[in-house]
Amino acid sequence: MDLSAIQAALRERNIDAWLFYDHHHRDPIAYRVLGLPAGQMVTRRWFYLIPASGEPVKLVHKIEPGHLDSLPGSKRQYSGWQELFDQVKVILANYRDIAMQYSPNNLVFTISLVDAGTVDLIRGLGKDVVSSCDLVAQFEATLTEEQIKSHFAAGDAIDAITAAAFQEIGRRVRNGGTHEYQMQQWFTEAFKRENLVTDDPPLVAVNANSGDPHYALHPETSKPIREGDFVLLDVWAKKNTPGAVYYDITWTGFVGHSPSGRMQEIFNVVREARDIGVKTVIDGVGSGKATAGWQVDHAVRAHIKDAGYERYFIHRTGHSIGTEVHANGANMDDLEIHDERRILPNSCFSIEPGIYLPEFGVRSEVNMLVRPNAAQVTGRIQSELVII
Repeated sequence: MDLSAIQAALRERNIDAWLFYDHHHRDPIAYRVLGLPAGQMVTRRWFYLIPASGEPVKLVHKIEPGHLDSLPGSKRQYSGWQELFDQVKVILANYRDIAMQYSPNNLVFTISLVDAGTVDLIRGLGKDVVSSCDLVAQFEATLTEEQIKSHFAAGDAIDAITAAAFQEIGRRVRNGGTHEYQMQQWFTEAFKRENLVTDDPPLVAVNANSGDPHYALHPETSKPIREGDFVLLDVWAKKNTPGAVYYDITWTGFVGHSPSGRMQEIFNVVREARDIGVKTVIDGVGSGKATAGWQVDHAVRAHIKDAGYERYFIHRTGHSIGTEVHANGANMDDLEIHDERRILPNSCFSIEPGIYLPEFGVRSEVNMLVRPNAAQVTGRIQSELVII
């Protein structure tokens, strides 16, 4: 935990204090931000208060008094519920605006982890509970230089593997055929050779399956890949090293010489929308203006709407990327949520619009890295359907 950085961030946002609270590991964000061990038994409630200035305060149960000993600050203990409430009242006495893992109306639901009853408790003391969303983004989703290097290393490997996968599909189709699942297993072996790990294996989806954004590929339902098929590859992984950051892309191709006019049309619309998203980020960061995730999604979605395919674009434009493939920074989202979180320097995220028709679906996904005054796509950019 970087106490001085957290306190500086609180002062910058005019927030009096950040109150962390947990019971039974309900708030994994607290453990990551504070650097607490995730494996310890937590059968009683604990609180940890970081004020904008001054010494933090720990509040722990008397039968689990050592839970926060790795953190700086003074310690208070309780056993009964009335004693707990009294202690919370004391430690919050000098503060008004209290950040917690809360989002109004549960809008940013990945952050809104504190239960309603605890929010009632804090508000009942006359405090204003404010969202920690931007704080979490800063301390969970901004990357170190070493992590940024790991993202590029994963990208170099995955870009090469994905290009080779299209070639392998073509070779197999011309020499007896292959299935979605067999190509997924091919990816798994390629990841092992490149020291890559992932939370789930890559997605290989053919024809109508590519029109399902979260198609679940199983061996028993795997579809064959044949001449004339449309193929989508969704590939994400990170280097098998501590603190490594994911790289996450989606490419599409056609097995044969001439994709249909419909395939080409949909690909072009998606590609253009993706490029609009990339330009929105680059222009916003380059101008020095604060840019929020919803603004990027809004620009991308407007292009797909103008092309007449709005109802087939059924997910957000992009997600935060970190040590988890879906991290806790700003998402490019004005659909599932109106994400007002700022795009922060040294953060990474995807731009991945898609149009999903009953017969096939197109998604084109790139990753972007933001620096203080510039932004860039971190890997290869698909410009045309891959002819397999």
